[in-house]
Amino acid sequence: MAELPTPPLAIDAMQGVQTNIVAPAPVGAPIPIPGVAQPPAATAPAPPEETPTETLYIQNLNEKIKIPVLKSSLRGLFKSYGEVLDVVAHSNLRMRGQAFVSFPSAEVAKKALKEVRGFPLYSKPMQISFARTRSDAVVKKLDEDNFVAHKQRRLEHKKATRYTNPIKRKYRQKRLAAEMDGGAAVPAAKRPNVQMPDEYLPPNKILFLQNLPDSVSKDQLMALFSQYPNLYEVRLIPTKKDIAFVEFLDEASATVAKDALHNYKLDGENKIKITFARK
Repeated sequence: MAELPTPPLAIDAMQGVQTNIVAPAPVGAPIPIPGVAQPPAATAPAPPEETPTETLYIQNLNEKIKIPVLKSSLRGLFKSYGEVLDVVAHSNLRMRGQAFVSFPSAEVAKKALKEVRGFPLYSKPMQISFARTRSDAVVKKLDEDNFVAHKQRRLEHKKATRYTNPIKRKYRQKRLAAEMDGGAAVPAAKRPNVQMPDEYLPPNKILFLQNLPDSVSKDQLMALFSQYPNLYEVRLIPTKKDIAFVEFLDEASATVAKDALHNYKLDGENKIKITFARK
């Protein structure tokens, strides 16, 4: 019986390599069947969106800042978005570096979160999300009839979960162990008297400016810092033109201006350094 002729193979004239080879289907991919529609490729589910609430939960706050100053700074920062009902922050072990800021509506809180998230307050970018429950201030403002019941439930929950927090549980175990050992604590070694770097100085209503261009004038600095409320005075040092002092009426206003203008290029080249003045 005569042999059937084999189909011609396409050969690359330059390389002599067969070019009619079909690449194998990827592992796990469906094999195409002529005339049969293929199911759509599976896509990864989108991450769930946060449900907006009236209260923002803020983390990564500078723990070196005193609580009254921190609360004042947060109130001053967020009041431009609407009425701030309350700012809650504590220095205890569980709440250190965290705060809650409450607004009259979820829409205001959503706008504030969108625009302020990541803002470097006291040189640390804030991590902001929506709180999972309503704060006392929000309930009192929007649902005053249920305020007493709400507060009672919150206090009962706080009492029930008092030592379920891992950090507090560890702290409690350490304290109990010390009491069982007689309560004798090892005296802490005396710290050497080292001057605190400028970047970590406590808040002050007076700012210290360094690395200013020699040609800077008082009017230029007044125009720059008057963008922020409660500016009181700008003082240049005649014998040292690259430094100056800028005073505000309160620490919170000075803090906002410092965080906004630190490393600002006043002459387009050199960054000005702004820290709190030493008290």
